[in-house]
Amino acid sequence: MAEPIGEESRTTAHPAQPHGAALPFRVAIIDDQAVAAAGLASILAAEDDLDLVASAATVSQLLAGDEAFDVVLLGLQLGDGSTPTENVTRLRETGTPVVAYMSDEQPALVHEAVRSGIAAMIRKSESTPVLVAGIRAVLRGRTVAPPDWALDAHADGAAGRDVGRDAGRDAGRDAGRDSDEDLGGARLTPRERQVLMLYASGEKADRVARTLGISRATVLDHIKNIRAKYSASHRPAPTKIHLYHRAVEDGLLPPIW
Repeated sequence: MAEPIGEESRTTAHPAQPHGAALPFRVAIIDDQAVAAAGLASILAAEDDLDLVASAATVSQLLAGDEAFDVVLLGLQLGDGSTPTENVTRLRETGTPVVAYMSDEQPALVHEAVRSGIAAMIRKSESTPVLVAGIRAVLRGRTVAPPDWALDAHADGAAGRDVGRDAGRDAGRDAGRDSDEDLGGARLTPRERQVLMLYASGEKADRVARTLGISRATVLDHIKNIRAKYSASHRPAPTKIHLYHRAVEDGLLPPIW
């Protein structure tokens, strides 16, 4: 069963609002690490407009409870063996926005959650102000992603700019498949589509490299080529968030609402 936050603790955390004041938004967390729920409870206790009303180790436990909620923070790797796709789908059926409450070591799970239709991504390692602002933004219907999405990816590419390249090997292998396919005018190769899907969904260049079994330098070259192709098709993508938007436009990633 979900563990509702007791009335006594709620009263302490959120003293009575003035007459006519809006009630606090109801937040729930699903994570089988007790420290995650305890940490979130401590953080939200200082916020008058956010109230942690329930915590659970699984989606089933949360949904079996009586509490209603306005937003759910979902841990991506739960002890019951469920997948992000299964969990996000069940929670979205309730009409509640789902926030992937993620760890840095979970890029593949984050990618799956993005494709499943999460409303936002917030790292567990974020500072309290960033976490609270992220939850509020989701409640206002805004897209939320880790701050490094908005950074110019030249930061990722600087170290590998002069590194020896092995992209030709990948390009040759891709050419034997469907390199002539026109993707929204950008004409991305299959390998470039793979890199774009992973990178634009929030993974860093070194993690993309490990996932695809190629070098980081190759990933950076692919990203450079992807940007050049989008620029040539009059759809520039100078930053990581721009790449995400291009991937959404071309059907490679779902939008996050």
